[in-house]
Amino acid sequence: MNELEKYYNKFNEEKRLNTRYGQVEFLTSMKYIHDYLDVERKARILDIGAGTGKYSVELAKEGYDVTAIELVRYNLGILKKKKSTVKAYQGNALKLSRFDDNSFDVSLLFGPLYHLYTFDDKVKALREAKRVTKPGGVILAAYCMNEYSVITYGFKENHIRECIEDGKLTPEFRVCPKPKDLYDYVRLEDIDSYNEAAGLTRLKIISADGPADYIRPVLNTMDEETFQIFLRYHFATCERMELIGAAAHTVDILRKPET
Repeated sequence: MNELEKYYNKFNEEKRLNTRYGQVEFLTSMKYIHDYLDVERKARILDIGAGTGKYSVELAKEGYDVTAIELVRYNLGILKKKKSTVKAYQGNALKLSRFDDNSFDVSLLFGPLYHLYTFDDKVKALREAKRVTKPGGVILAAYCMNEYSVITYGFKENHIRECIEDGKLTPEFRVCPKPKDLYDYVRLEDIDSYNEAAGLTRLKIISADGPADYIRPVLNTMDEETFQIFLRYHFATCERMELIGAAAHTVDILRKPET
């Protein structure tokens, strides 16, 4: 069992997305997924790194043909126990050899890119998603953002000096994690470089959670009416470029070329 599997055997991703701050990320991502799905429910969807199936099961309930790939056996077991129509397999985002070229209308990468540390591996994952997606199809790729890590773990949790001393931050405050740290963090210019190397065209890039992760206690004490106003605010601002890089999670929405 590798460190990532040990981590997800303890970490409850399902519970995280059911919290107030997690709901912001989930509802935002679902909103944008639906922007690229046909209303006749004919689209084929591949959820790469599906976790416990929060997205794939919900989309299957709506009537879509959903296939899920998950690396961690523990998460895959939870997904399968939900007894949905999702076709779920163990697999790796870097090698989707189970699937033919041009098989899916929409592919989701909501997790694998968090845990891939090299430029080459991130591009390889994007290229594999591109390969199995139909020409003209859409790929939604999620990233963890550099500034969120620095602000929260570095300053808020008071690890900033040890991170500098341990070489986990460059003089420009770029995070330099190692595989044992489990998560990688990127900036917008990094995402641009992955897309260029993978030959993918951006349709939109959004902040999936905006300020939600920074204000968890505030969200938790909001009454439902105020929370709905916060969601309206977030949906109105989540495409604003000056806010995207500071969020915890960013979702890049990409088009595979027609030819």
